[in-house]
Amino acid sequence: MILPPATLGMLGGGQLGRFFVIAAHELGYRVVVLDPDAQSPAGRIADRHLVAAYDDADALNVIAESCAAVTTEFENVPADSLAYLSKFVPVRPGAEAVRISQNRSAEKGFLRQHGFPHAAFADIRSEADLDAANAGLFPGILKVARFGYDGKGQVRVADRDAARVAFGQLKHEPCVLEQLMPLDYEVSVVLARDAAGRVKCFPTVENSHRHGILDVSMVPARTSGCLAGNAEEIAEGIAQKMDYVGTLAVEFFVVRGQLLVNEMAPRPHNSGHYTIDACVTNQFEQQVRAVTGLPLGDARAHSAAVMVNLLGDLWFLKDSQHSHEPDWAQLLAVPNLKLHLYGKHHARPGRKMGHFTVIGGDAQKVQESALTARRLIGIRDE
Repeated sequence: MILPPATLGMLGGGQLGRFFVIAAHELGYRVVVLDPDAQSPAGRIADRHLVAAYDDADALNVIAESCAAVTTEFENVPADSLAYLSKFVPVRPGAEAVRISQNRSAEKGFLRQHGFPHAAFADIRSEADLDAANAGLFPGILKVARFGYDGKGQVRVADRDAARVAFGQLKHEPCVLEQLMPLDYEVSVVLARDAAGRVKCFPTVENSHRHGILDVSMVPARTSGCLAGNAEEIAEGIAQKMDYVGTLAVEFFVVRGQLLVNEMAPRPHNSGHYTIDACVTNQFEQQVRAVTGLPLGDARAHSAAVMVNLLGDLWFLKDSQHSHEPDWAQLLAVPNLKLHLYGKHHARPGRKMGHFTVIGGDAQKVQESALTARRLIGIRDE
């Protein structure tokens, strides 16, 4: 067990890292953040910010020498950097779990190997692979195997000819061709698992997306208790098979009432932000607890909640060429609304700049209030 005031290492300086720093500070820990952006949200509030690449040998050695344990806030940190650090300090989650999650091909292969439900897919590394792909995968979605997130790096393809064109647009990067599924809706499960294998699941979340980016998350999800229970069971199974330690998110498609795993994130997750205001212990505090070996906290929700993402587009509603700070007073006048801005140094369309969460005892009223606030601040359905 690692007790405060020990120093923890965080690879990644975005908003997830920022919330981790806040949670670690509340528990009495110090944090060193490694991120190449001198203005990174987490780096600006950390005890020390190493402005360097994630594979910078000198920076990694500083972390190895000064930190009692290391974690990460996004899956595209080089797994080799985590493996190197693990020679000196506990790294949670481990390099192998991150390696699986940062590559769609490896991720789908992991799900298939262990019998977890997933959409039909094929690995695509050449046009010959496209020619050999099962015709049942069309219409489908061609997704780059690495560095795709928030709808980036993926193209819907109606047939094999369209897939060839899309493969060229994606610069012939290794891809996964996934069958396009008739979605009922999407849900996710965020959990924490400690080194002894104990697991705490947060309530299953229902998610809706806009332009490929998470828009709204609702708890409780409008789904059966049985399906929510199955989602948590599958997520726990994935964590167990990876020998995972830390906070993990598993996203699911619900197709004709059945769960299919979409992807995993080896870190806290956007759809888990509601836990900051609606749960006894939030996902970031759980990450701190799991990384340090402290007992996991109570993951129970004490309120219904709806979380809404705030993208950089809102800064350009008045003028498409120049940014203007939105009128946050409109949101803060809404009862039981909690606003979280991430401290990013400039806004741009599609960039996650913050979120708000509405909580309360009546799920229907919470949903109505959150969607009204969403319209008030200028988010429009298209």
